[in-house]
Amino acid sequence: MTKKKDQVIVSEHGLIATVLGKETSFHGSLSFKKPLQISGEFEGEIDSTGYLYISETGRIKADIKAETVVVAGEVTGNITAVKKLEVLPSGKIHGNIKTAKLQMADGVVFDGNCEMIMSDNKD
Repeated sequence: MTKKKDQVIVSEHGLIATVLGKETSFHGSLSFKKPLQISGEFEGEIDSTGYLYISETGRIKADIKAETVVVAGEVTGNITAVKKLEVLPSGKIHGNIKTAKLQMADGVVFDGNCEMIMSDNKD
């Protein structure tokens, strides 16, 4: 991922379509199709067929289901990433994960169980 004109570029998914900023606090149920970045606080449930990027300032208390999830912030809850889960060095996950592909950087905090699943999509 690289930055260009203050927008995060997601190579196989296009540009981030929506950003919940640092000052945003959202409670409820969230669904989306185009790439989404969460930099604020979210509590509830996320169910998507798209790409989710949780930035370093993102704090999530939710069960998450999405195609691809990248975690640089903190997630408390279970994550199902149908295609791929990537956890960056600043990432923290407190919950169970299910994914077809898993990439974790050095320094990650992970407290939970991991289950590898078959991808619905072929690469």
